[in-house]
Amino acid sequence: METINWGIIGCGAVCEWKSGPAFYKTPYSSLVAVMRRDEEKVKDFASRHNVPRYYTDVDALIQDPEVNAVYIATPPNTHKEYAIRVMQAGKPVYVEKPMALTYTECREMVEVSQATGQKLFVAHYRRGQDYFLKIKELIEQGRIGKLVSVNIRYFRSAGENDKNPALHPWRVKKEQAGGGYFFDLAPHTIDIVMYLAGNIQEAKAYVTNRSGYYEVEDTLSVAFRFENGAVGTGIWSFVTGGKERGDQIEFWGTKGKITCSTFAYDPIRLETEEGIELFPVAPPEHAQGPLIQSIVNELRGVGNCPSTGQSTLQTARIMDQIMEGYY
Repeated sequence: METINWGIIGCGAVCEWKSGPAFYKTPYSSLVAVMRRDEEKVKDFASRHNVPRYYTDVDALIQDPEVNAVYIATPPNTHKEYAIRVMQAGKPVYVEKPMALTYTECREMVEVSQATGQKLFVAHYRRGQDYFLKIKELIEQGRIGKLVSVNIRYFRSAGENDKNPALHPWRVKKEQAGGGYFFDLAPHTIDIVMYLAGNIQEAKAYVTNRSGYYEVEDTLSVAFRFENGAVGTGIWSFVTGGKERGDQIEFWGTKGKITCSTFAYDPIRLETEEGIELFPVAPPEHAQGPLIQSIVNELRGVGNCPSTGQSTLQTARIMDQIMEGYY
């Protein structure tokens, strides 16, 4: 493909800034069609983003002859179905995370990708951002020595809609999201930790609901063992008090420590015997821009995308292990 003409299924909030504009700002890439069931909203999105065509039917967008790649930005319960339909139509697909509801669904998607020969990419877009590539560089340079442990902490308070069953967002509805906010946010952290520190071999967890605001989990404590022998811990809670969020990853090594964040882009902190170094690295204008550029490059035959269906199977496997026995 010389130019990648994208179609979007599900042009909601994530498409407004994180992803949507990158499809038409990236060289050799254009956004030619969008789809959403609500005609008024999809028409408005198309108008504001100068998209030539809009649809309210999924298959109409998939079959659009000008669309030669599709981005799926719907809730996770539809990812497998839509991705398979796109690939069976002979087009590569880029799917929001989590890739699907379970490891089994993710594996089915990868099998269809292999059977059809169509590429499957997943929106673990931190793999393309300079902030995390700098951390990867520091680890690979041996600045903290041999990796010993990785510790993850994420805390945030419940929103007003979380407390009102009549206003619950889809992210706390298991039938749509697969679980609670953990399913929406933790894959970002688990995936980038494995990209930086190596694959996790096994995870064991305690999972609970402490608030009673909704039926899905809201607090988790996890222990990891990496394939390279390092160990790790993670704790997430989405119902803690206070306005400030806790967002921290620590990479401990035999010669030092790296501290960073998943979502806040706090300055990367390197601590060694020589002292402390700070590396402030700003996020990109559009969060998914660098990864979308890598997808466009791969589809044009001039590069490779670091986030694929195959790489995401590792994240899905660990998510399943964490939630085993809870549902």
